[in-house]
Amino acid sequence: MERSEIRKLFGFYENELSNQILSFWLPRCLDTQYGGYVNCFDNSGRNLVSRDKYTWSQGRFVWMFAKLAQLDAPVFTAAQRAHFLELAKSGRDFLMAHCLLGEDDWRCTFLMEADGTPKKVDGCDTLDMSVYADCFVVIGLAKYAEVAGDEAAYSFADRLYRSICERIERGDFNTLPYPLSPAYRAHGIPMILSNVTHELHAAAKVLHPEACAELLRRLDGFTQDILTHFVDENNVIHEVITRENTFFPDILGQHANPGHTIEDMWFMVDAADLLHRQEVETKACDIALKAFEIGWDQQMGGLLHFSGIYGGKPEGNLGQTAEEPMCRQLSGWDDKLWWIHAEALYTSLLCYSRTGDERFLQWHERVFGYTFETFPNRDPEIREWMQIRMRDGRPQEKVVALPVKDPFHITRDLCLILELLYRMMKG
Repeated sequence: MERSEIRKLFGFYENELSNQILSFWLPRCLDTQYGGYVNCFDNSGRNLVSRDKYTWSQGRFVWMFAKLAQLDAPVFTAAQRAHFLELAKSGRDFLMAHCLLGEDDWRCTFLMEADGTPKKVDGCDTLDMSVYADCFVVIGLAKYAEVAGDEAAYSFADRLYRSICERIERGDFNTLPYPLSPAYRAHGIPMILSNVTHELHAAAKVLHPEACAELLRRLDGFTQDILTHFVDENNVIHEVITRENTFFPDILGQHANPGHTIEDMWFMVDAADLLHRQEVETKACDIALKAFEIGWDQQMGGLLHFSGIYGGKPEGNLGQTAEEPMCRQLSGWDDKLWWIHAEALYTSLLCYSRTGDERFLQWHERVFGYTFETFPNRDPEIREWMQIRMRDGRPQEKVVALPVKDPFHITRDLCLILELLYRMMKG
């Protein structure tokens, strides 16, 4: 890739971040009354349907604003960075005041009213609906602690992280909106723990270097779990395996989640760097390449929400998994989701930068063309991406994970892409 091409691409992504994405969210997302952020917009971005706050997204917002303050690329002024850190602190304060079930109960409520009052989701009898929400709180507070040097935020993130790990080790956790019976294991758990551990390690390097060794040990464990148990001989990650770490023939065990795999592989590259394990990076790039191949919609372009392990529509009998809610989710296998394509843009470019393999550059160009033809809202008052579209690209109003509009994946990947391109320009 020529330096002039890199500069051109940098300029494109800089404009996308500043003038398309952030211009939508600021000041729309700011709750100046209670703190934290407002993001229950519909898919179009035109209508705010609720002022409720999902802990899942609140943690992501904190991470996003702290990362914007930290961005290692010449995009923002010092004043802008200081402002971003102030915005991150608003979410930091809100979460630390309201997200826990109790003063000594280190589990997070899933949903809150605007003022932080815990709120049950209709049809659910528990407040701690998802350990994933807890993970996003750790990610957000860890990033804020790293950037701001905030000891209290670090301590909170560390305590919550330990609670998460303990609950997962004893099997006492919920994973809505992706519930799974105890007979099975989801790739999403070691995947997110890998990223959470990486973020906490970055904060520990600044504030508590003595904690780094233990965090690296845990990171190595999550990495090995993924690469040993979830990957088959064809470099395909099975999204669900048995509790005994085996593949199984039912459709739930014979499907892939291309977006999860592609996202996780840049987590694995990060882990390889921290663990000084080149073989992990090599394996991650091989797996990512396979995910692009089986996840791409050969008929209409774009990456599928779910695919079979050999590509195309997931195939197989329901078998003993017929009652698993995740099986019902497979009916939307051909949806086209914004976050998958955001992750694919970064992972393809990252793998290209590490390997020099032109196939990754070709995938970046292919995903780039589809993404920017399909997802950005053409309304000049909105511009931010539509989150979900039908297979043929038409928008649809449909809940993906949460009934909210969420800037996390786009903003995170644009930040990481800009940092990567800047490093490539320098050398």
